[in-house]
Amino acid sequence: MAKKKEITTVLKLQAPGGQATPSPPIGPALGQHGVNIGQFVQQFNAATSSLNGMMVTVVITIYADRSFTYEVKSPPAAVLLKDAAGIAKGSGVPHKEKVGSVTMQQVRDIAERKLEDLNSGSIEAAERMIMGSARSMGITVLQG
Repeated sequence: MAKKKEITTVLKLQAPGGQATPSPPIGPALGQHGVNIGQFVQQFNAATSSLNGMMVTVVITIYADRSFTYEVKSPPAAVLLKDAAGIAKGSGVPHKEKVGSVTMQQVRDIAERKLEDLNSGSIEAAERMIMGSARSMGITVLQG
């Protein structure tokens, strides 16, 4: 049986898909653990080239021998909601000032895309989570 590698640390970072660079936050986070930054950036950009700059979460597991593995998660709900609503940023006062709107179908599409990364048991629960994120950003969900 193969010997298991000893895990040194696990990092969660957000990086632009297909456009990551060794600059902060990636470079310093990996450099302090002795990981080859250029190798990670090259592998990450190759794996996420289809996302074209959309922010994604990446979980990097670093081992004692300075090797690493990584797992790319779906983009954050806020990024997907801003993209769907066509806005640059959420509202500073979300319950008073609305900045955009999304349809129920767009909410369902986002929920289906994020389902594996959410801790919900059904698509309906995932939709409610996405609707809550939209509400806290000042985005109106149009019924119908």
